[in-house]
Amino acid sequence: MELHDVWFVLIAVLWTGYFFLEGFDFGVGVLTRLLARNRVEKRVLINTIGPVWDGNEVWLLTAGGATFAAFPDWYATLFSGFYLPLLVILVCLIVRGVAFEYRAKRPEENWQRTWETAIFWTSLIPAFLWGVAFGNIAHGVKIDRNFEYVGSLWDLFNPYALLGGLVTLTLFTFHGTVFTALKTVGEIRERARKLALKVGLVTAALAVLFLLWTQIDSGDGKSLVAMVVAVAALVAALMANQAGREGWSFALSGVTIVAAVAMLFLTLFPNVMPSSLNPDWSLTVTNASSSAYTLKIMTWLAVIATPVVLLYQGWTYWVFRKRIGTQHIAADIAH
Repeated sequence: MELHDVWFVLIAVLWTGYFFLEGFDFGVGVLTRLLARNRVEKRVLINTIGPVWDGNEVWLLTAGGATFAAFPDWYATLFSGFYLPLLVILVCLIVRGVAFEYRAKRPEENWQRTWETAIFWTSLIPAFLWGVAFGNIAHGVKIDRNFEYVGSLWDLFNPYALLGGLVTLTLFTFHGTVFTALKTVGEIRERARKLALKVGLVTAALAVLFLLWTQIDSGDGKSLVAMVVAVAALVAALMANQAGREGWSFALSGVTIVAAVAMLFLTLFPNVMPSSLNPDWSLTVTNASSSAYTLKIMTWLAVIATPVVLLYQGWTYWVFRKRIGTQHIAADIAH
């Protein structure tokens, strides 16, 4: 296996990790409007992800940086062609981070409601747009002979990509719902389990349609296996949720995300951005990669730094592993 193949796999792993981790905190952000009935319950939901949301975003930064360094032509075409959607995602992530930090800085109800509304929308919009972006990457976009995107903004919002956006939005919301059931106690935990069933059924219908479309369009035997794993894991997650096994349900919803993202990358390889105008104009792991020397240096840096990052993030989740409920919210900060 060549180094550019290795880095394609590593970038796939980074995006998978990002969607697994950021997926549930996007979902929790959406639940601040769908599940929480009062200000105290919103605070409970926010506290479940408060210690970890910023660490989850490290995976996005690493994935973007690795793409820039390992496949500069892929990065250039992707970020120029998808400029406006990615800019919207970036603005949402900035506002979302500010909202988490500033919500409790002042006691006024209007102030806190404003930031809570920001958390909801800046969780929902990226959850949808990431699916649109990766739907276009997997399906192919208008790339010319110079490896430049020549389509319009509206070309990105085609039926396949829009379906992909709905899948990521519902899947992340389901992932966040089972995470909430895992991390909370009392009434909010029970309502999260009930909501997870409803969201999960919608997710399953959309996901099966999207994955079948992907398989028919560009799949092979390996992607078919990934699709079967994704669907089976989602069904098993629903069953575990109904049985009150929140830990298994969360793990299985995570497996669904991992398998679904793996399927998209399996249908891509050896392309990184297929051209819908001419297959010969597609960006591949070969024509879009950096030099072998650059990839070699990156590999050594990754070998040294990755275990440190994983250990630190794992330790963070271990420290904040306990469940919380409304009784843990102090009266003076509950509003």
